[in-house]
Amino acid sequence: MARILFFAACALSLLPWIPESVWRGWGFPLTLTLDKWAPALCLLSGMALALTLGNPYPDQTKKLNKPLLQGAVVLLGFSMNIQQVIQAGAQGAGIALAMILLLFGLGYVLSKALRVPQGVATLVATGTAICGGSAIAAVSSVLNSEQDDISVAVGTVFLLNAVALFLFPPLGHLLGLTDHQFGVWAGIAIHDIASVVGAAKVFGGDALAIATAVKLSRVLFLIPLVLILAAFRHKEGGGKAPLPYFIGGFIIASLMRTFVPGAASLEPIIKPLAATGFSLALLFIGLGLSRSTLKKVGIRPLALGVILWLVASLGALFACRQV
Repeated sequence: MARILFFAACALSLLPWIPESVWRGWGFPLTLTLDKWAPALCLLSGMALALTLGNPYPDQTKKLNKPLLQGAVVLLGFSMNIQQVIQAGAQGAGIALAMILLLFGLGYVLSKALRVPQGVATLVATGTAICGGSAIAAVSSVLNSEQDDISVAVGTVFLLNAVALFLFPPLGHLLGLTDHQFGVWAGIAIHDIASVVGAAKVFGGDALAIATAVKLSRVLFLIPLVLILAAFRHKEGGGKAPLPYFIGGFIIASLMRTFVPGAASLEPIIKPLAATGFSLALLFIGLGLSRSTLKKVGIRPLALGVILWLVASLGALFACRQV
């Protein structure tokens, strides 16, 4: 039964391939078509399956998730004009840097007040400030973090990502945000790239392009952070951490989309392919949630993550309304 439900959940990732004309024929308002909700549906399906029957393919999904997500980011570049990417990224980079510095400083102070172990607090702050699980994985490899600390931090960030994916789009419409404002807000306030893309896709319009560019400008700060931490750990034999090279692939793809003749004609194929990749990545992320991870999270690390996330969300919302 678990395997049947797994493949049924995988089929949800194919919803972006259904043309808009078909949704109209079925009577769906285009703002509510299921293809926009495919990432959220996949995440929810993965979580439900993991917490009930369990993940039938744990090794395979864990191994495929990272390259699938990074490949989808690169493919997404083929549907974006490089000038728009640079403009949105440059605009969001200043806000992102300010939020990163604020969240790390606040995380240090709150960890003392909440009595959260420093190792866990550093990873939670890293995931909240930069790019969720990817940042936690990179920083933990430099700091040689304990596996329990990593599980707690990833579990905390994962839960907040799931909430943001479902909460941000309707809240953005309720607040009357423009596509540009929502893109900046989501790109700064939501942790993982897949959840940023999923929320922006549900919101609609040009929010996806803006959110992706802002989010990737935020991910770039992972490079100096890893280098600084590695320098401090060098004398202790600290290891090297994986750097986000896939961002270079995204930029190259966007350059090709902008300047290579005929590249734009591939968008009807590449765009739903990227959407399917993100949806599958969220499904696999959801399948990675386990009851043991939930038990490990605990109230104090979760409280730290929630406070940092609320600060990031409110701060980014204020900033995006000024643009």
